[in-house]
Amino acid sequence: MIKPEEVLSEYHPPLTDHEAMVEANRCLYCFDAPCTQACPTHIDIPKFIKKIATGNLVGSARTILEANLMGASCARVCPVEELCEGACVLGAEHRPIMIGRLQRYATDYVYERGIDVFKPGAPTGKKVAVIGAGPAGLTCAGELAKLGHSVTVFEKRALPNGLSTYGIIVLREPVEVALAEAEMIKRLGVEIKTQMELGRNLSWEEVRNTYDAVFLSVGLGSVPQLGIPGEELIVDGLSYIETSKMNPSALQVGREVVVIGAGNTAVDCATIAKRLGAERVTMVYRRSEKEMTAYPHEYEFAKKEGIEFRFLTQPVEVMSEGGRVTGLKCVRMRLGAPDASGRPAPEPVPGSEFVLPCDQVVKAIGQEKPAVAKLLGLETEKGFIKVNHEFETSLPGVYAGGDCIRAQGSASTVMAVQDGKLAAFAIHRRLAGSLEAAAD
Repeated sequence: MIKPEEVLSEYHPPLTDHEAMVEANRCLYCFDAPCTQACPTHIDIPKFIKKIATGNLVGSARTILEANLMGASCARVCPVEELCEGACVLGAEHRPIMIGRLQRYATDYVYERGIDVFKPGAPTGKKVAVIGAGPAGLTCAGELAKLGHSVTVFEKRALPNGLSTYGIIVLREPVEVALAEAEMIKRLGVEIKTQMELGRNLSWEEVRNTYDAVFLSVGLGSVPQLGIPGEELIVDGLSYIETSKMNPSALQVGREVVVIGAGNTAVDCATIAKRLGAERVTMVYRRSEKEMTAYPHEYEFAKKEGIEFRFLTQPVEVMSEGGRVTGLKCVRMRLGAPDASGRPAPEPVPGSEFVLPCDQVVKAIGQEKPAVAKLLGLETEKGFIKVNHEFETSLPGVYAGGDCIRAQGSASTVMAVQDGKLAAFAIHRRLAGSLEAAAD
């Protein structure tokens, strides 16, 4: 019998003390290191690795967390192959330094021992509300608390830390890691109020009247509709991952599973199905391998897991009998001229319909744009919340960051963290200016 806690446990085991020391001593400690430049949060990577090599693990963790308060999450979920490790000078002819695993080693050290490397700043008397307790929101809250501001985070879910808690497969990040980061932010004096949602039980007017500034980190919405017959029988990919993390024994996995989509979330869904006993897992994507949005290393991982791929394939109907899925009717596609995304637009090939036999269909085709923009009357760009270079929205004193502003570039945990950090500094400059003006 398959035990979910075993087949879905963290893919990489923690480094032993000996392994970490050997790996840290391989580092060349480059001046103006390419790895640091490649990191969106610009962690001083040679510095934190040197501290591991000298046995100063608290100092190493401090170096990481000074640049990235969600360093424990990012050590696990960052596409290091594309970022820091991909830029490592040893990668050309040798093996790049295992930067991600060394970062995990240092941050786990302080979390496992209950060591806090930061303290709240001297109180400024200013109050900031953060809407959304994902990586961007928690980072913004933590940085503001370090600067002495009083911060309250409002989160609509029961647990904080957004997709790190609910939407990233356990193979990459266990729930405990995400929640430990939230607890660290709370120990900085930040209040996190869960099950509080704007427009439901949280009044925007009250927030605006109570707080000196607001940071929106609301992420994105639900998985969009495909608009095909039988769609009500399709399983939501994010719910699939959430159940695998929160209550894996309750997750229903088919014998033959089809996953619609070719991004990292789709790979996660396919991996879950394969590891929890599906005999055959097929990922279906309407464009070609070249256009898929999953990272190359994720694609290679999926293939090694035994997951099959059907490119240039568009679902058109979920086939069923008696309310049970029996197959996914698809049409073959060909690529035409580029569309608004800049990628070749897929066009159906007439008369090419066929049916993929399956008993479960999961969709992971991205997420809808943030609904809060319309609710608050914010200016948008391609449906995302529009911000200026200071992360301020069209409403003065209201800032935003994370996936909800990602009109350009790819959404990721590390980019959300950097948004939250830079927005916190911008908010602090505004509040510090108002304090100086009051003093005059």
